[in-house]
Amino acid sequence: MSYGMTAALQTAIYGVLSGDPALAAIVGGHVYDALPPGPLPPLYVTLGPEKARARSDGSSGGAEHDVSVTVTSSAAGFHAAKEAAAAVSDALLSAPLSLSRGRVARVRFYRAKARRSGGDRLIEVWFRARLDEETR
Repeated sequence: MSYGMTAALQTAIYGVLSGDPALAAIVGGHVYDALPPGPLPPLYVTLGPEKARARSDGSSGGAEHDVSVTVTSSAAGFHAAKEAAAAVSDALLSAPLSLSRGRVARVRFYRAKARRSGGDRLIEVWFRARLDEETR
């Protein structure tokens, strides 16, 4: 197992989400790896926590990554956040994730949680990605 592919996975996820037209129609260009300084928009997407575990086999090294993407909305209800979360899911499950190191064997929806935090609505969507280390 190697944790070496994690930065490549993060870059690929960010690229897919920030370039997806359906998600952009909902949140504009408000897809962040790190929150910008100053006031935040009323609806935005952030890359979140990740967990990784070894999944090597006899032929190659590999890892399984659970990665999260969070949609935050200041709207009174969850509707806008759920539309954005659905667009995040559609984008990550339909677009190929091309890595600069290793390859993505599969990505699937893992779980989601919608909750209130202060005046915001948050939806944390988790995906499970199986990565294989390519032979150099």
